[in-house]
Order: sequence, then structure tokens, then C-alpha cells
Amino acid sequence: MPIPKHRRRPEYFEATIQLRPAKHKLYEYVLDAIGNSKDCTIAKIEEDKNGMDILVSSQRFARALGKKLTRRFDGELKLSRKLFTRDMYTSKEIYRVTVLFRMNEEKE
Repeated sequence: MPIPKHRRRPEYFEATIQLRPAKHKLYEYVLDAIGNSKDCTIAKIEEDKNGMDILVSSQRFARALGKKLTRRFDGELKLSRKLFTRDMYTSKEIYRVTVLFRMNEEKE
């Protein structure tokens, strides 16, 4: 039986949302979307030299947000997953997902 989301540790995460480059409007849009979500919380925000990494508690929300970003902003979406562990009761493999959104460079 999986642990309910409200009982997990605050540093627990299932997905990473990578924003490259982290433009202000893109970053604010993502934070507002996560703030308005009932199912997703931010575990950690890391600043990278190329952008931002936001670690979130829901894979499903991160994938849906990636699709929304492609509709709203001009950019490229890449999804990848990495095996994290195996559930000791069900032997089911548990993955962590990375959602990379790379915004196209604006031409001046």
C-alpha cells in the first residue's frame, strides 16, 4: 500500500522540472501552477548555471505541466525517467521523472 501524499516527508520528490533558461515569466508561471495544485508540492528548488531545477512531489502533475508549457510558450519538451528503487512489497519498479522544458531563443 503506497504512503498517502499528506504523510510523506517534505523533501520527498517524484519528478524534476528543469527550466532552461529560467526566464522570469516562465518561472512565475510554473510556481503559480504548483501553488494552485492540491496534489503537488515543491520539495526543493535548485539554481543551475543554465536555468532552474524544481523538484516536485507528483510525476503526473509534472508531465501535465510540461504539456501546458509547450502550449503557452515557444519551446521544446523532453521527458526522461530513471529507475529509483523497487517496491519491497510488490516488486514494482519506481521511477523518477525529469521534465525538461527548453525555451527557444527570442530573435531580436
